[in-house]
Amino acid sequence: MTYKVVRYLNNANLERPAQTVTEFDTPELHQLIDDMYETMYASRGIGLAAPQIDIHKRLTVIDTSGGEADVEPNKVILINPEIVHKEGKQTGEEGCLSIPGFREQVKRHKRVTVRAHNVKGEVIEVSGEDLMARAMQHEIDHLNGVLFLAHLSPLKREVIRRKIRKLQQAGEWE
Repeated sequence: MTYKVVRYLNNANLERPAQTVTEFDTPELHQLIDDMYETMYASRGIGLAAPQIDIHKRLTVIDTSGGEADVEPNKVILINPEIVHKEGKQTGEEGCLSIPGFREQVKRHKRVTVRAHNVKGEVIEVSGEDLMARAMQHEIDHLNGVLFLAHLSPLKREVIRRKIRKLQQAGEWE
């Protein structure tokens, strides 16, 4: 099932921390993960956090291949993730499925290690570099109620908010 991705300024829940997942390896959790990948691919994204589909759980799925048929899948499922190590710096363009049409340069760490649970509830550590590190940091931010806009200057944030408000008034921002 494909979920509707909620949009920034239409849903205050995007800016609130998600709740810890406490039940693992259930049919419902497996189905939610499958549905999240389906939604992410349909939206042409490389990551999706549960709050983006209005489910307030600390769960995110990532696939830096974007589901492209000619690219090797690079799927990562992170439940209750926390960054435990970070190093280096990188700056690159980021967008967000909840803020479609807006992309900005964002500074992130070049390499990160994340401690999380897998779908069975086992504690795992996953490391990523470059795009994977960027995606992990972006999605974990979502779980903490932080949008990529928080990494921009106040002026850039306000310009984007104003543009979105104009789109809302024109009925072009659902």
